[in-house]
Amino acid sequence: MKLSRRTILQGGAALSLLAGRLGTPALAQTGPAADIPPILFVHGNGDHAALWVTTIWRMESNGVPRDRLLAINFTDPLARTDDKVEQANRSSTEDARRELGEAIKALKQSTGAARVALVGNSRGGNAIRNYIKNGGGGDVSHAVLCGTPNHGVYAWDDGLGNEFNGRGPFLRGLNDGDSEVTAGTAFLTLRSDGLDKYAQADGRFAGKPGTPTNVTSEGPALKGATNLVIGAVDHRETAYHPRAFREIYKFIAGREPSRIEIVSEATVKLSGLVTGTPGGLQTNRPVSGASVDIYHVSDDTGERIGGPVHSSQTGADGRWGPAQVDPSWSLEIVLTSPGAVTTHFYRSPFPRSSDIVHLRAARPLAAADAGAGAVVLMSRPRGYFGLPRDVVLFDGKEPDDVKPGVPTDAVTTLRLPAAEIGRPVVGIFNQERIVARAWPASENRIAVAELTY
Repeated sequence: MKLSRRTILQGGAALSLLAGRLGTPALAQTGPAADIPPILFVHGNGDHAALWVTTIWRMESNGVPRDRLLAINFTDPLARTDDKVEQANRSSTEDARRELGEAIKALKQSTGAARVALVGNSRGGNAIRNYIKNGGGGDVSHAVLCGTPNHGVYAWDDGLGNEFNGRGPFLRGLNDGDSEVTAGTAFLTLRSDGLDKYAQADGRFAGKPGTPTNVTSEGPALKGATNLVIGAVDHRETAYHPRAFREIYKFIAGREPSRIEIVSEATVKLSGLVTGTPGGLQTNRPVSGASVDIYHVSDDTGERIGGPVHSSQTGADGRWGPAQVDPSWSLEIVLTSPGAVTTHFYRSPFPRSSDIVHLRAARPLAAADAGAGAVVLMSRPRGYFGLPRDVVLFDGKEPDDVKPGVPTDAVTTLRLPAAEIGRPVVGIFNQERIVARAWPASENRIAVAELTY
């Protein structure tokens, strides 16, 4: 496939569910931003709006007004096994196209803009392309597709109804013609230099090791688009890594960002949704009657400093907050959700406000946890753990359950004996360090050191 440009960068169901604009005044502009269209961020399979928080913070730090940045929550973010066969708590390509259209309409109405820019990760790019080609997408000025499997995760003759099959009718319809993009919208694709688990020649990541996928690392590229390779990033980092931010901003704004770092605010307000996992499936359906308690904790020990700085309970809309915190505080966020494990999220300081700090309870205690006094997870929502690419240390050692090579694991698990309940557990990922506390599994509790970067 001929690429329009190839650059390798070196180095490291309702609008009430959209919840993407952030709730306090924007950073004073550091340069002209009025020419930047409103931007709608579109998450991937099984994900939610919160994954875009660092990208939005970087946009704000470059003077883009907060009220021109929106991140969608698809009601049921997981794709169906067969796009035409209904499945509980899963969505079709048509469902995603419809909800994306509603979000675009809402952003245009709130900003008064005639056209918007769309930025999507993975499956979010499928929805973007479907809207632009089949949903009257003349109101989209720019489309940035990050790690989107534009030619499929695989291209096989079986399972043709699957949205991610490059030989299936959905992707063949999007890719039909001499150009694979729609005229009138500027397209950019961002992809990895070989470390995207969904752009691999071998089928082991699609459940068929040793079977050719008939897809390569160039699968996300599109004829007619600007196609960039941004280095040794993983599938999610094609959207959420600082290198991806630079290319997203530059493509939409037409100039380099003035900064990559996130500029802190003096006062931070946080809020978000509590969402559920009915039948074990990730959804963005709101959970009512969940309690959220936030504590300021020690950077060194994870111990609470005083009582809760915020407590709230969700109503029918599933929203919690707002909580006011200091941008220097490490936090413990305790989610007590009906029918779910009580989850103690430990987070690095939040440098800026956000109303997309969405919470889902951790996975239930499983048979593998039997006999453990405490279960502690380290989670990286905006990327995977890459060994030996990254420094990954959990409780002082490299985790055994993180596979080396192509990054595929976003969670690592530590099980401790009962005698170690209450002690600190340190998670380190490159330059981010989080200290969690071990809570008793006998009380149906799990601790999560959740990485922000």
